[in-house]
Amino acid sequence: MLKRTTIAGCGIALLIVGSLTVRAATKESLPSADELKKLHAQFAPVELKVDLGKLPAGEKEAIKKMIAAAKLMDALFLRQVWAGNPALLVDLMRDTSPVGQARLACFMLFKGPWDRLNHNRPFVPGVGPKPPQANFYPAGSSKADIETWMNKLAAGERAKATSFFTTVRRGAGKTILTVPYSVEYQGELAEAARLLREAAAATQQPTLKAFLEKRADSFIHNEYYDSDVAWMELDSSIEPTIGPYEVYEDEWFNYKAAFEAFISLRDDAETKKLKKFGDSLQELENNLPIDPKWRNSQLGEMAPIRVVNEVYAAGDADAGVKTAAFNLPNDEQILAEKGSKRVMLKNVQEAKFQKVLLPIAKVALSSKDQKKVSFDAFFTHILMHELMHGLGPHETKTSAKQTTVREALKDAYSAIEEAKADVSGLWAMNYLAGKGVVDEKTRKSMFQTYLASMFRSLRFGITESHAKGV
Repeated sequence: MLKRTTIAGCGIALLIVGSLTVRAATKESLPSADELKKLHAQFAPVELKVDLGKLPAGEKEAIKKMIAAAKLMDALFLRQVWAGNPALLVDLMRDTSPVGQARLACFMLFKGPWDRLNHNRPFVPGVGPKPPQANFYPAGSSKADIETWMNKLAAGERAKATSFFTTVRRGAGKTILTVPYSVEYQGELAEAARLLREAAAATQQPTLKAFLEKRADSFIHNEYYDSDVAWMELDSSIEPTIGPYEVYEDEWFNYKAAFEAFISLRDDAETKKLKKFGDSLQELENNLPIDPKWRNSQLGEMAPIRVVNEVYAAGDADAGVKTAAFNLPNDEQILAEKGSKRVMLKNVQEAKFQKVLLPIAKVALSSKDQKKVSFDAFFTHILMHELMHGLGPHETKTSAKQTTVREALKDAYSAIEEAKADVSGLWAMNYLAGKGVVDEKTRKSMFQTYLASMFRSLRFGITESHAKGV
């Protein structure tokens, strides 16, 4: 598992979890300084090298501005995880004792005072359990309170309440209302918008300029459709992903998107190799082992696959476990009209394979099966996992009402979606091997490789959606 990034020339220091042991959480005790150091030491530092030397001066300046904007996503994510995070961070920075410094190091690692690998066990006194509703809903409210309020809303107001891009707060007289992200996080988003516009001015790449300008507008106006389409159409050497995306932190309903950022460089040679998989999506959809009525006879017109090397990550992308790939956007309208983009973080995946998967395979698999574990099978299954997120039904009916699968499943959605992507990813690899798209050597090693990877995913902590899915 990968974590924290720091820029150092053209390299990046990441932390990868290598240990397999996790101590059970207890309410009575907090970890000592030595225990926190051991927790932190489970993440092994790795240097990810990214060659920026060939970029023109303007593109390098654009990356600097994007990284500055990405750092603001860190600040926003801390606020979204828990309202007490900003003040606690200041307190921890002032605490120069050994245990205080150890707590600060782990706080930065997990983006809060809870051990995400160990049932969200608190490691700072007085913080209490990690709130499953994060900081998206009114303090003092219960899940039942909010659900009752949402169910009474007219369709238009309910759409705002369940939107990716609003918080739910209490107004005058304890009334419940929705607040757009552009208002809730106005200060940080205004500054991020300014930096993205400066990045847009520096780049000479038209589609990158268009995305940066439109994403800046989204931060101000809280409308993300145009910038999501611009991100899908992005065709440049620099591949930025920045904004509110994943809904994992909202453990009540999986409605609210958390801020994150990936700043990366595209690997053109590896990206070209994967075009054959994107060309197979409709065939995979048409042959899904489900009732044909749930298949989509016409997928979104776009299904780009990008292989990139990560330069910087922040926010939800840098909380606990380092992301190896992602499939975005999550907006059902974009998925229906355009499809989704799959981004493969190749340098991160290589680090995960060498530092985590292979050591786990030596423990979890027989010597015979260890020999079948391969990076190609690991890489291809991650790709298939991301591809399968975009396939299958995204809408359904409950009680005669048309709704999205995400809204219908609520807090169960993320774990079920990850399980679906894992299992159907294996199915897709096997299917495409039969068509000659996946080579036979990879097919023969995919189950052994995935089995080792299951143990890797469980190390994320069973409160995390991918681990729950496994």
